[in-house]
Amino acid sequence: MPITIGIADDHLLVIQGIRAMLDKSNFKIIFSANNGRELLENLESIQPDILLLDIQMPDQSGIELCREIRQRFPEVRVIALTNMDESHYVKQMIRNGARGYLLKNTDQTSMINAVEEVMMGNQYLDKQVQQSLMDEVLLGKKSASQQATLTKRELEILGLIAKEYSNTEIAEKLFISLRTVETHRLNISHKLNAKNLVTLVKEAYKRGLI
Repeated sequence: MPITIGIADDHLLVIQGIRAMLDKSNFKIIFSANNGRELLENLESIQPDILLLDIQMPDQSGIELCREIRQRFPEVRVIALTNMDESHYVKQMIRNGARGYLLKNTDQTSMINAVEEVMMGNQYLDKQVQQSLMDEVLLGKKSASQQATLTKRELEILGLIAKEYSNTEIAEKLFISLRTVETHRLNISHKLNAKNLVTLVKEAYKRGLI
């Protein structure tokens, strides 16, 4: 029986690239989803052995989705697939149930190894991610979440979030892409250790950031 795989990413080129990498007889991609809602709808109908999950989804973060998937579909093994190698993202995903963590610049061999290792019940971390974690432990490097210092742009976006601007409205107001807003918002949430909008705003007020 082939290993069944689901893909959740909002970039068509990424999905096509993954399909090309896993175009082998012992793998079968059974669905792809472009956002969190679509992903959960697919999982209601069919659960793959392995789910390759982007951390930055347009309607819900992959970190939150990973937790929900672990609770609702515990048989699905999640592998994070992202451009972000910061240790706090890795820790959050693993804590929320991910069995693996891959960077999007990975090669075919590493992706196949990750899928096979996780399928066997093991964990798999990208080599670059392993190095980031080792640097933090051995060299005492602090992650962005530990530093908890917001950039000028993050403070600007945080102020608009507090005024109840949507991600789309923030992007239009600041003349930046929606994807950029989502990335900043995710970084802000991690730096302030906020799991939802209410906590984010409360923590921001508490720290005198807005």
